[in-house]
Amino acid sequence: MNKKDIANIRKQFKLNNDLLKIHEIFNVYIMKESSDIYHYQSMPFEMLEEEQKELFMGNFKKILSGQLDEKLFELKFQRDVEDNSQLILHQGLISSETEDWIAQMLLLVEKMLKDKQYEMDIVVTFIRGEYMKPMKRRSEESEESERDTVYSHPFILCSMNKTQDPKKELLFDYVEKEFKYNFVVDPIINLKQPVSGFLFPCFTDNAADVNHVLYSAGKAYELNYHFIEEVLNAEETMTAEDDKIVFEEIVKKVAGPQIDTTTLSNMYDEINRVIEENEEEEEPKLDYKDVEKVLKSSGIENIDTEKVETAFKTVIDDNSYEIKASNVVPKYTSKSIKVKTKVADLSISPQELRHVRQVHLNGKLYLMIELEENTMIEGFEMIPEALFHKVEEDGN
Repeated sequence: MNKKDIANIRKQFKLNNDLLKIHEIFNVYIMKESSDIYHYQSMPFEMLEEEQKELFMGNFKKILSGQLDEKLFELKFQRDVEDNSQLILHQGLISSETEDWIAQMLLLVEKMLKDKQYEMDIVVTFIRGEYMKPMKRRSEESEESERDTVYSHPFILCSMNKTQDPKKELLFDYVEKEFKYNFVVDPIINLKQPVSGFLFPCFTDNAADVNHVLYSAGKAYELNYHFIEEVLNAEETMTAEDDKIVFEEIVKKVAGPQIDTTTLSNMYDEINRVIEENEEEEEPKLDYKDVEKVLKSSGIENIDTEKVETAFKTVIDDNSYEIKASNVVPKYTSKSIKVKTKVADLSISPQELRHVRQVHLNGKLYLMIELEENTMIEGFEMIPEALFHKVEEDGN
């Protein structure tokens, strides 16, 4: 799934939307002390009160929120795994009876509890529904509405949420005119910050992909590998952060640990060009040959295929590995590059990087920024200072 596919389904999670039908909701309460199921309940989603529906809709949107390879990860199912979760999910998706759907989801919960101790009571929520995506009209002259024909996408979405102790509060009773201590024993289910979840199957354009599952981490880069491998039976994945580190280490192996800002800016420009040229297609990836082209185009000398291929094998032990281009370049239109010094910290965009230089002057190290206008500090306009003076010739 790309970010457009995810955004399309995420925006459907709102009340009274005829493009989203949630048939059933199944909640399972897990006790932290014993890691046992304390209670579970299944019911038609439409039977919930409007306020409850609103809370759950917000929770489901949280599961589908975040950047790909940072918080959301499209994972491939492992092969030849006993009691494979791919089969369990598929059986749950196509089950016509509620009892069969519940039985399949409980098999997944059993996997969540195996060899796992939770710090808090956990509520696991499953929904089974259908997401309709309208087909585009063939022509402007067509009278057919875009909603007359739709793609139908059955899906299962799971959310795991922690519970928290209720607050102890002091209340004022208007009727009795007295202050009262309010203590509620029922735990609160935190639906605003799910700790994990997933969507099955994945959707690419208008097709379902049952060989992949969209995993959602609680926070960016904080992946639950027990959940990925033991519960979902999915393969390990590289995060955007991992890809960036791999790329940086490969460049260091090939070109050395030091680089000037012009070369680095050229490198980002070249990779961003590749991304923009493939914007409408599958997300571009860089193999060792692509990295070689990027480095040569950036002005780095003495680059050859064998050198880059060897660097790939040294850093990641796989010369066939492909790096997602978007994971390498900092956010191109925002001030995503952080320049840290003891004196000051700066934030600049990759496009502005070429205007920054590190220079030696009179035995000292300076950070020089090329400006188009005078700088304002605390309401004052700075006076330009001449650091380079023309030496007068003798006799003048």
